[in-house]
Amino acid sequence: MRHARLIAATALLAATAVTVTSVQAQSSAQPVIGLITKTETNPFFVKMKEGAQKEATRLGAKLLTAAGKADGDNAGQVAAIENMVAAGAKTILITPSDSKAIVPAIAKARAQGVMVIALDSPTEPASAVDALFATNNYQAGILIGQWARKAMGTKKPVIATLDLFPGHPVGIARHNGFLAGFGVKGITASTKDLVNTGVACAQDSFGDQTKGQTAMENCLQKNPDINVVYTINEPAAAGAYQALKAAGKEKSVLIVSVDGGCAGVRNVEGGVIGATSQQYPLKMASMGVAAGVNYAKTGKKVSGYTDTGVTLITNKAMSGVKSQNGKFGLANCWGQ
Repeated sequence: MRHARLIAATALLAATAVTVTSVQAQSSAQPVIGLITKTETNPFFVKMKEGAQKEATRLGAKLLTAAGKADGDNAGQVAAIENMVAAGAKTILITPSDSKAIVPAIAKARAQGVMVIALDSPTEPASAVDALFATNNYQAGILIGQWARKAMGTKKPVIATLDLFPGHPVGIARHNGFLAGFGVKGITASTKDLVNTGVACAQDSFGDQTKGQTAMENCLQKNPDINVVYTINEPAAAGAYQALKAAGKEKSVLIVSVDGGCAGVRNVEGGVIGATSQQYPLKMASMGVAAGVNYAKTGKKVSGYTDTGVTLITNKAMSGVKSQNGKFGLANCWGQ
């Protein structure tokens, strides 16, 4: 009997050792983190990928990356989520191209224990992900709207907006923030629909320079007196400037934008863009990777919204509107 008990105790110790070894192996395994951006070519997402890779290397994590073929490619992002889950990613960072259509794929990943963090763009509903690390896009719009209103002085504004595409929350937040900052009443951060009060022409640019140029050309045909142009981002602003220059109006029209990429800040320095709201994609990505590594080690998920900051960049400071100059912008920009 004693011999039998000894054998049983030895077996129990062996089983316990296997269990402990298994737990230790799991805890010491290299964390796998996925990053899915809207595109691979936009400098904003290039910098985001750079920041994620740098932080992953620093923390000893393996980074998987993927992107849609173009802004709005939901199917490509869905496939990327599925591939990353299959490859063992326990955290996925994503900039959603379609804030609503991506939700079912995210839900499937989360049901398998994957922590999902949205970067830059929220999902609809926001609760579809564990957390959001992003610019306050409404505040980014507010800043350039306030600046533009002051810069116009006593001139009667004739506004064109070169937006993203219908329904995207980032596009709505920046557009509405600009108008609220410019002085349009009744708009708040929770306004869900695009407000066009006081807008002479609104066109979608998809954040693309060529499409931004076409959109500006269309607006000038609709109303040649346009003298203020809000753009969703700096590539669209560059396209707008080309259209204005071709029409001989580049010196009489004020352009404001959002991004703070190096090309955009150089355009502020060169007088192409009057002011831009700078955001920080590297910070979003590095924070996301750090949260993913912590989740892998401790099982603790992040939650809620983290504001990653925004700064107005202009070389023509306006009283009452906090800003930094182009030198600051170039020291903190991203892209080429």
